[in-house]
Amino acid sequence: MDLLANIEAGLLTAIAGYNLFYCFLGVFLGMLIGVVPGIGALAAISMLFPITYHLEPTSALIMLAGIFYGTAYGGSTAAILLNVPGTPSSAIVCLDGYPMAKQGRAGVALFMTTLSSFVAGSIGIVLMMIFSPLIVNAARHFNSAEYFSLMILGLIAASTISSGSTLKAISMVVLGILFGTVGMDMYTGVPRFNFGTLDLMDGLSLVAFAMGLFGMAEVISSIGIVQPGEVRKVSWRSMLPTRSDVSRSILPTLRGTAIGSFFGTLPGTGATIASFMSYALEKRVAKDPSRFGQGAIEGVVAPEAANNAADQTAFIPTMTLGIPGSATMALLLGVLIVHGISPGPLVMVQHPEMFWGLVMSFWIGNVMLVVLNIPLIGIWVRLLQVPYHYLYPAITMFILIGVYSVNRSIFDVWIVLFFGLTGYAIRVLGFPAAPLLLGFVLGPLLEEHFRRAMLLSQGDLMTFVERPVSGVIMAITFLILIWSVRQARSKDREGSLSS
Repeated sequence: MDLLANIEAGLLTAIAGYNLFYCFLGVFLGMLIGVVPGIGALAAISMLFPITYHLEPTSALIMLAGIFYGTAYGGSTAAILLNVPGTPSSAIVCLDGYPMAKQGRAGVALFMTTLSSFVAGSIGIVLMMIFSPLIVNAARHFNSAEYFSLMILGLIAASTISSGSTLKAISMVVLGILFGTVGMDMYTGVPRFNFGTLDLMDGLSLVAFAMGLFGMAEVISSIGIVQPGEVRKVSWRSMLPTRSDVSRSILPTLRGTAIGSFFGTLPGTGATIASFMSYALEKRVAKDPSRFGQGAIEGVVAPEAANNAADQTAFIPTMTLGIPGSATMALLLGVLIVHGISPGPLVMVQHPEMFWGLVMSFWIGNVMLVVLNIPLIGIWVRLLQVPYHYLYPAITMFILIGVYSVNRSIFDVWIVLFFGLTGYAIRVLGFPAAPLLLGFVLGPLLEEHFRRAMLLSQGDLMTFVERPVSGVIMAITFLILIWSVRQARSKDREGSLSS
């Protein structure tokens, strides 16, 4: 009965006029950004983060969340039409989506990806509605020791499970935590790492940090990109699938949804890994694997279902435990922080209208995406013909105007430029940027819960292993570290043997 009451209250919040508008704005921008190769949801959310200062937290979350899951719809459009993925999670769709386009079946591919995305997104929302209250009820008994352990688990898992060097990822987490400690000490009021600059007394601006690290860095790294080739035309009649297309898509969509739902809840994995795993599974279970790479409809709908399900279920640990599994989720937590709301299980208890309003907006947003995606194909085709040397200067202008509008501070503009160059440099050097943002957002919370746990335990570090839940979480964290080190060593051995 409580669930039905929460759903009703959330629906009333979601259908409020201003929330409907921001939901529409978010999903529309998400599709737009997903279509344009190279920008991505993280850079887009970073650029639009200043707007959230002037919105209610519910409206801000609804808009940014719409951008996040909306990119999954738009990302497949460029992958199918141009063989250039609009988002990393759509890269695998190129393998069969583009061959379908060359066969004159681009419309069918686009239509079926829209349907599979909607089905997967809907199942992901249902899972969030069912499991979120259960997780929150268990987590309400946590204290600072458990929160600290969970944050350590999230940071380590997000740094080690994803591809790339584990050592580089962890070093970026540590650097992000150091950036997060800039400003006055929360307990003593003593300035830290501000180098005598008054502008840093309140710490580094999350908006400037994120917009520089992802927005400006994306612009700088995209300089010189050559415009993709010819864009293929799509007609309404060409979008009608055959009965064979539909029957071949049902089970791959469900399998992709299951894989995406699982990986979406794990820190450091998310939509990209889910889509690749889904494609690999479909190729393995197929009666004729040779069809894959030649325009198999299963190779299009399964990865799309996986990345949409992963995008929806990624909100479960973020909104229930306050533990973001990715940099994008960390930015969404940043919305709560800038509005004075502490992330964690109490969000669902103290702000139920916000939580359930966000959940019900997912239903509305997914329906909007289905209604909008197909009719706007013609606009996306024309958009893909805009040269990048016109597009990116406009993005730079909006970034700088946006960050200045938050505090009307020129210093924040310099911060954006500094972290833009920093973000570009770490890309060139092969360091991941996402762990840096995760460390920056979670660093102050990590410090707060650590110091509070130390006060409660009178300085006894054993409190993190003696408390049962905290001890189990720490053990899991340790096992993940050991596993990642062994994986890194095995890769080094394989590399030395091959050379």
